[in-house]
Amino acid sequence: MNDEPLMMLAVTAVALYVAKLWLDDFRADRRNTPNPRALPGAKPAPVVAIVLAVIGALALVAVETAGEYAMGVSADQSNITWLYLLPMLAAGFGEELIFRGFLVVTRRGKAVLWASIVGFSLLFALAHYQYYLEWPEGAAWHAFTWAGDTQAYWALLLLFLNSLWFYTVRFWPLNPQRSLLPCFGAHIASNLGVFIVKLAQGHIIGLY
Repeated sequence: MNDEPLMMLAVTAVALYVAKLWLDDFRADRRNTPNPRALPGAKPAPVVAIVLAVIGALALVAVETAGEYAMGVSADQSNITWLYLLPMLAAGFGEELIFRGFLVVTRRGKAVLWASIVGFSLLFALAHYQYYLEWPEGAAWHAFTWAGDTQAYWALLLLFLNSLWFYTVRFWPLNPQRSLLPCFGAHIASNLGVFIVKLAQGHIIGLY
């Protein structure tokens, strides 16, 4: 994600606007006047489904952090600012709406559903290119190199596992209406957990 303050604020503003549209659809459904063109997953979910989704996401943050310490790379983590927390939390909504909401194949049986979940989870991991591609300072967009080290592979694996978990909490039996609320809760908790870990490690370096 771009670390320019204006870009971070713009990303957050767009996510908030789309969140408002989703919330409008959610409220319409609760009033028994559903929008026939509602955004995906604008349905209620049991509290237990949301709580367990959050617990699972935080467990994955713990696994990721433990792995970084085991590999001795915790001190090499990227530095971010306090302002970066805004787009991190916004991503917990925007990415869930795109991936868990739209990028999944339903109504064609469980085999196709889970095959699409695995495939789109790979795409989700690879979309976070900043974890495995490197650009020299001031270089053109195509002048990247592959950061093919253990840390990059570990980051990609955890991104993939996180995506599988976020899909799971939408389609498991605890969420019969396939609401995105457990997905939002899990992803936001995950990103907030990562931020808190960075804060504890001294990787938060300023306001913006």
